[in-house]
Amino acid sequence: MAKPVSAGFLSAAALVAAASSNAQIANAQGESAVREVIVTGTRAPGRTAITSTAPIDVISSEAIQTAGYPDLASALEATEPSLNFPHAQTTPTSANTRPITLRGLSPDETLVLVDGKRWHSSAVLNTNFAVGRGTAPVDLSTIPEAAIDHVEVLKDGAAAQYGSDAIAGVVNIILKTNSSGTMVQSQAGVTERGDGANGLVSFNQGLPLGDGGHLTLTGDVLAQEKTNRSAIDQRFGRRTYIVGDPQALQLDFAATAAYPLTVLQGEIYNDLIVARKDSADTPTFIVPGASPLYPNGSVPRVEPIIYDVGDTIGLRGLLGGGVQYDLSNSFGFTTADFGVSHSDVVALGAASPTNFDAGTEEYDQDVVDLTFTRALPEILSGGNIAAGGEFRNEHYGIGRGDVASTTAAGSVSFPGLNPFNPVDASRTDGAAFVDLELKPLRWITLGAAGRYDHYSDFGDAKTGKVSARIEAAPWLAFRGSYSTGFRAPSLQQEDYNSVTVVANGANKALVNVGTFEVANPAARALGASSLRPETSHDATAGAVLTPLKNLSISLDAFRIGIDNRIALSNALSGAAVSGILAANNITNVQQVAFFTNGLNTLTEGFDLSANYRGDLGPKADYVLALGYEISPTKVRSVATNPVLPALPLFSAHPILVLADAQPTNKLTGAATLNFAPFSTTLDVIRYGHYVDAPISAAQTFSAKTITNLSATWRVNPALELTAGVLNIGDVYPDKLNQLSLAYASFGNALIYGEESPMGTDGRAYFIRLTYQR
Repeated sequence: MAKPVSAGFLSAAALVAAASSNAQIANAQGESAVREVIVTGTRAPGRTAITSTAPIDVISSEAIQTAGYPDLASALEATEPSLNFPHAQTTPTSANTRPITLRGLSPDETLVLVDGKRWHSSAVLNTNFAVGRGTAPVDLSTIPEAAIDHVEVLKDGAAAQYGSDAIAGVVNIILKTNSSGTMVQSQAGVTERGDGANGLVSFNQGLPLGDGGHLTLTGDVLAQEKTNRSAIDQRFGRRTYIVGDPQALQLDFAATAAYPLTVLQGEIYNDLIVARKDSADTPTFIVPGASPLYPNGSVPRVEPIIYDVGDTIGLRGLLGGGVQYDLSNSFGFTTADFGVSHSDVVALGAASPTNFDAGTEEYDQDVVDLTFTRALPEILSGGNIAAGGEFRNEHYGIGRGDVASTTAAGSVSFPGLNPFNPVDASRTDGAAFVDLELKPLRWITLGAAGRYDHYSDFGDAKTGKVSARIEAAPWLAFRGSYSTGFRAPSLQQEDYNSVTVVANGANKALVNVGTFEVANPAARALGASSLRPETSHDATAGAVLTPLKNLSISLDAFRIGIDNRIALSNALSGAAVSGILAANNITNVQQVAFFTNGLNTLTEGFDLSANYRGDLGPKADYVLALGYEISPTKVRSVATNPVLPALPLFSAHPILVLADAQPTNKLTGAATLNFAPFSTTLDVIRYGHYVDAPISAAQTFSAKTITNLSATWRVNPALELTAGVLNIGDVYPDKLNQLSLAYASFGNALIYGEESPMGTDGRAYFIRLTYQR
């Protein structure tokens, strides 16, 4: 399948793979002062997290590094209470592209930005029963930690400011823009059980570019061995399944650049991130005797090779009358080539291949943005206005697996992608927006934003937002917002279709299951209809307290109602389904699933955040941080099938995965003690209970608390050594209910579910050496 190339991507190559400085954070006095300045959720310059009208957490690169995890998503999950990172282990689609979530909502209801520009989603659609089922999330593992200056997490609906997907909030990743300095880092880790060995080598180099510009280069290589937390298979008296983190090898490169243009009173800037990830997941076990090729059994490996490229090129500067402009083109492309090894096709017997090309999924988007902003110091007590437009083009495609991988039941563990109809879909979206902030009085900030989008596939979407902040006293402020939002159905949800084979019923009979795109005539006859956007109403109200110079406390309550949530239906079957399939001349499918706007939900809760910095003398200080969020989701209504009302669109399990399979609450706490040349950090993360049905009946998984500890020794001004322990208490999630017949059918070997927010690796150790000058 041809891969599109944008003008922005070609321009990036011409600029020596440079990337955007975004220039939104000035070099203020002291590191902490820099961290307070934010650009997410506002287009007014100089706004800080404390003075914002919405709750925003700022996570520094130091906090990301101190967490001790070699990947960005795990580090964010350990420091941000509203963010979860479920650790799927055996599901081929989600174990290799694990999603993040905000406030317990779906992964695709969180917008991810890089330097304020929309980042592209993964090509891989999660069709398995793991958190994020039916979504194609952003894969944060493609962004190297060493390239990040800080991360801003906006916990408020922001579709009126940024467009689709920002229902739960926004994660804005700000890249480094240093024009000098060298950093080289090496980290190694392993679990206490001796598996999961990982090694990370990274570098960052800043170079001057022109008069006041920069070129910042970052790269890393991460190698990760698999972990295995399966039990002894009672059928064979040995360990057969492999259940844990997949084996992976990843190479990432990032570049940011800005070159001043004196004539235009501005600069040309560019962002580029390129990543390749090779991973290996092991979803199942071929039992002895099932295949003549494997008399002792086999563990098939699903081996996707994922390429990911994101690039932004832009021009920004100052026009007359104090108007600033920002014109950019952002291009993102990702492809996942699925291979399968140590497998077979049962129907081919001894003639079956053992390695397969199981097909390709690819997705790309190209976004042109133009924004004008102007400060309004002459109106009342000041303000800011921004307006602009956006044009986005998207493309999604599926490449069929090789003939053997789709023969009969297909390659065991991951049948080749086998679209019923060819998938080569595209669409466009044009948008216009306005964003206004005014201060009628010095102690009052009012905000309003509106946005209009027109999509080529489903039509119009209009969103709005109002916000306010009132300083009741120098140490106390109240804030609140109300917004409407939307999430456009992704191309993956509209156009994914494939025929796979699953074992069904007590006798494990093989049946063909077709996941049909909603435009398919058979899907329409079974109750499918054109997907509509999800719509939301988000209300937030809270207070910010700064009773002491170094103490800040914020408390915000929120209510998010989402209508027409998009989900993947049950696999519908029965005489009525067979009759409709036969009427449409479909004879190779017995069950059908499709995407539908099937649920309305309500999420209510609150966020608490507290930070304090204290001094212990001229060379010693300490920092304390506490975060807590509670965000349970209730399903208010479930749609019935308009054609076959006797067949429910959703059974209990997919509803649990959508609404209950993430912790209902989460607490994070951190204490850092600096006493030069040493420092130490203690992190505590408590995950609340959650409910899922990973094997058969629903099961409640109890709350768990893990504790991490790290210590750093600054050997000299350029060299520091860090060692740490992750999950000191060697805590694991609850084991699955072993009394079910379904559990016994796997030889009692599968002891943990796919929804664990903390993983199943147990205690682990790491050591890191950093050289920086």
